Formats: sequence, structure tokens, C-alpha cells
Amino acid sequence: MCRLTFWLIVVSVLLILYWQPWLILPKPLELYLPQLQLAAGVFGLLTSVYGVIADRNKGYALREHDFSYRSGVIFKSVVSQPILRIQHVELKHGPLDRHFGLSNLEIFSAGGSMHTFAIPGLPEGKARELRSYVLTHSDIAEND
Repeated sequence: MCRLTFWLIVVSVLLILYWQPWLILPKPLELYLPQLQLAAGVFGLLTSVYGVIADRNKGYALREHDFSYRSGVIFKSVVSQPILRIQHVELKHGPLDRHFGLSNLEIFSAGGSMHTFAIPGLPEGKARELRSYVLTHSDIAEND
């Protein structure tokens, strides 16, 4: 939805620029502005549709001994992280995330400074539940 809104704003600004009477545009810009508007509109629509399809292809699975995350439309990816190897789990919230009650769950593996994977757009309650499950079961899994 944010992508679509962004591209609607871009196309609207280009339309206002084309129809405004108070500024004289250079001839090449005036000539190619309708094509630029069309290209921005088509590109915005395509990226928005791709975003919706990509969001539907994302998923996670929390099993007894590992945490898996899959994503991708064209190039599909599945990342599995054993719970024993999880160093820590972080919840991150941006301003829009806080407004809509969402969180990003980041899983960090032992021995790496970057997160192994991040699950965006989880409801905050579910993200806290997953985080506490992983943190409590990482100690239990060592005893198996």
C-alpha cells in the first residue's frame, strides 16, 4: 500500500507539473512529460502488484528444534535456524509499525553480527509470543 501511495504521489506531481500555468518548462521536458507520467504510473502499478505477490509468498514456521523463514517470488529462499544456534531475538518498530501495532522480528545466530533473517509485519502480540518462545526454548533444547 505504501508503494502504491508513493507512486500515486509521483504521478500526481508530474501531472501538476505538466498542467501548471505559472512556470515555463523546457521544450524537451514538456514534450516527454506525458511519457514520463505513463512510465511512472506503469512502473508504480507493477511494483505494487509485485509487492502484494511477494508478501503472500512470505511465511515462517516455528518447530521444536528450528525456526524457518521462506520468501521470494522468482528466486525462492528458505532459511532455517536451529534454536540452539540463536544468539538473541530483537523486536523493532518503526513509526508506521507502531501506529498499526506491527513489529519486525529479527533472529540473530551465534557467531554472526547481522541477523539471520527478519520477519516483517507481525502483529506485536504474536511477535512478542514468538520471541519469548524462542528465548525460553533455547535453554530447554540444550538438555535434549
